[in-house]
Amino acid sequence: MVKYFLGHSVLRSSWDQVFAAFWQRYPNPYSKHVLTEDIVHREVTPDQKLLSRRLLTKTNRMPRWAERLFPANVAHSVYILEDSIVDPQNQTMTTFTWNINHARLMVVEERCVYCVNSDNSGWTEIHREAWVSSSLFGISRAVQEFGLARFKSNVTKSTKGFEYVLAKRQGEAPSKTLVETAKEKAKEKAKETALAATEKAKDLASKAATKKQQQQQFV
Repeated sequence: MVKYFLGHSVLRSSWDQVFAAFWQRYPNPYSKHVLTEDIVHREVTPDQKLLSRRLLTKTNRMPRWAERLFPANVAHSVYILEDSIVDPQNQTMTTFTWNINHARLMVVEERCVYCVNSDNSGWTEIHREAWVSSSLFGISRAVQEFGLARFKSNVTKSTKGFEYVLAKRQGEAPSKTLVETAKEKAKEKAKETALAATEKAKDLASKAATKKQQQQQFV
């Protein structure tokens, strides 16, 4: 049994801009889990397509229930191979990624196609597919569910990171990071809570004063 993911997203930048930024995505505020990236192989084919293979290292913290099943010295980093085919003539870029360690625990395979958006030639759309599998007897379903949930979370981070890099390259003010947004929301929430508490205190004080006046009238 394999968990399958199908997704579609749009980057509001041209294909040329996305292609150029793709190789400079890291580091960005959303990619702290990406530790290293290295080009293993690169060539231009006779039909002018660019073929590349990169090796990426990412952190791979296991869920607590999985940590009990594996020794403490098991590496918490995952090594990922990324193959890409760039076709500048047709303006498409196809990437294939998969992990080469922890394969017994879980394998995540991803295929992405970057192409010109059909509705706006100045935008780029991404068609994404992923397959999550596990060969662990008895708990493979739980591992796959966890893997799919983490993959979806990483897709969101990847898209935000890509948008951040694109904005920075184009001289625009990058959108706020998740941490900055969370801090602002927390401040706003704290202000709302404090204001509500103040209003409630005033209301209670007013009610207490009214009650005291009523009691004095009956004395």
